Amino acid sequence: MRGRWRGWIRRAALLLLLGPPLLILLFRFVPPPVTPLMLLRAAQGYGLTRDWVAYDRIAPALPQAIIASEDNTFCRQALGFDFPALRGQVAAALAGERPRGASTLTMQVAKNLFLWPGRDPLRKLLEAWLTPQVALLWPKRRVLEVYLNIVEFGPGIYGAEAASQAFFHRPAARLTEAQAARLAVVLPNPREWSAGEPGPYVRERAALIRRRMNQLGPLLDCTE
Repeated sequence: MRGRWRGWIRRAALLLLLGPPLLILLFRFVPPPVTPLMLLRAAQGYGLTRDWVAYDRIAPALPQAIIASEDNTFCRQALGFDFPALRGQVAAALAGERPRGASTLTMQVAKNLFLWPGRDPLRKLLEAWLTPQVALLWPKRRVLEVYLNIVEFGPGIYGAEAASQAFFHRPAARLTEAQAARLAVVLPNPREWSAGEPGPYVRERAALIRRRMNQLGPLLDCTE
């Protein structure tokens, strides 16, 4: 009996060790069919609207707006982490301040593909374990492509194409810079903020994102 349990433990450990990198390698070439968040939102009654499109069929303004809004140093990061921001968060925590977060686009992809939403320590630990695997096995453009196809832009609306059609009645390839900026702004709270009917905060933040896009210059070179 003890030997049988040891065998099960070894197989489980092997699965946990090899399973994620094999899936990550598969998803480098194959669109992920669904994410845990999509299933959770569908169970909550939000539905699931999604239309996967290749990166080249998304207007360049959208990945640029996402980087300007969410992760300015994405194109320069090693292993998917923003190490200066992480050091700042550690220093803030040691000083007794509340950390503001240092999540990168690569970290968000790892989380959205494999993990549940939330801020519990176990999920954060697993996210930190998966992130460098994604960064090492995928080029930057693939990280952006998957992110732009699985991220939640509104209640039950996932990916650039579904969002562009829902909010602007046009394909993602024809998004304007202003529309891309509004989509980027709603990402932290897509069930409360609307890119299609933006309130004052979304409009003001979108204008700021557009200015930042024009300032980042070479920091956007991996989007081309």
